[in-house]
Amino acid sequence: MQTHAVDHPLVAHKLTTLRDVNTDSPTFRRLADELVTLLAYEATRDVRVAQATVRTPLVEAEGVQLASPKPLVVPILRAGLGMLDGMTRLLPTAEVGFLGMIRDEGSLQAQSYATRLPEDLSGRQCYVLDPMLATGGTLAAAIQLLLDRGADHVTAICLLAAPEGLKYMEQAFDGTRVPIRVVTAAVDAHLNEQGFIVPGLGDAGDRLYGVV
Repeated sequence: MQTHAVDHPLVAHKLTTLRDVNTDSPTFRRLADELVTLLAYEATRDVRVAQATVRTPLVEAEGVQLASPKPLVVPILRAGLGMLDGMTRLLPTAEVGFLGMIRDEGSLQAQSYATRLPEDLSGRQCYVLDPMLATGGTLAAAIQLLLDRGADHVTAICLLAAPEGLKYMEQAFDGTRVPIRVVTAAVDAHLNEQGFIVPGLGDAGDRLYGVV
């Protein structure tokens, strides 16, 4: 598994404002949307393309277009929805699937409660949207579901990641031949006793949509 923390002044600037407890929900949503687009630019460096020929006003020109099958974008509900527009702005032709994950309080294992994905993902590149990579359990379960359906390249885009979560992911997918990457704006210091990323930015879902 590979981890890429995007080192860019605009990423750092927007992330700083997202961290600020005084940033209201409308501003938080807008900045999260903008930040995801910047992260998506880095995350799609390996997106598959095919050679194409187009005609300019002057001559024919060689170029590339996104290859088939189309990339699949998968936000993890609910907080991942706040990242969807920023991602599809960069990949407007991508298909979108949805995945709802919840942790079973008995086993502490993440399980899906809502799935709207193709049954066969053979040959598909998948981009998973999950704002906070904390313990790593939910994201690992989501990626494993995609792998079980045949995905052969998975990139997770996260606003923030914790070292504990990245370590869990590395162990979970140790020996997996399918390329797996995590692209994030920053790797923070640690998790606190409640499992929140420190310094973090709080609960991303609550800050995007309010406490419900």
